[in-house]
Amino acid sequence: QVQLIESGGGGLVQAGGSLRLSCAASGRTFSNYVMGWFRQALGKEREFVAAIRRSGGSYYANSVKDRFTISKDNAKNTVYLQMNSLKPEDTAKYYCAASSRYYSTMTRYTDRSVYDYWGQGTQVTVSS
Repeated sequence: QVQLIESGGGGLVQAGGSLRLSCAASGRTFSNYVMGWFRQALGKEREFVAAIRRSGGSYYANSVKDRFTISKDNAKNTVYLQMNSLKPEDTAKYYCAASSRYYSTMTRYTDRSVYDYWGQGTQVTVSS
């Protein structure tokens, strides 16, 4: 069992600003999992944002590429999402997720169903 707790959201950030989300994991060996970030805007489906492999390889949704960076610290059992140049359309609840599955292609990790564990989410609101 893995518990995931997100932090860093809440409050309001202006368009063009930056924010860093954190996801602290407890339970089984953190480094064995592929970690992902998803987001869900009001009235919309949950969508993929970014994922990072055990080795550090990463993959991003086109909508956030070149603005967001996913990273992780295995010693701290924490994964981060650095969000720069924020836009109002980035407003959503952001969720951290962990997958124990291995796929050779990172695109498989854009699928919510491959993740075994989810956090409760943290709200990000970007004002125009």
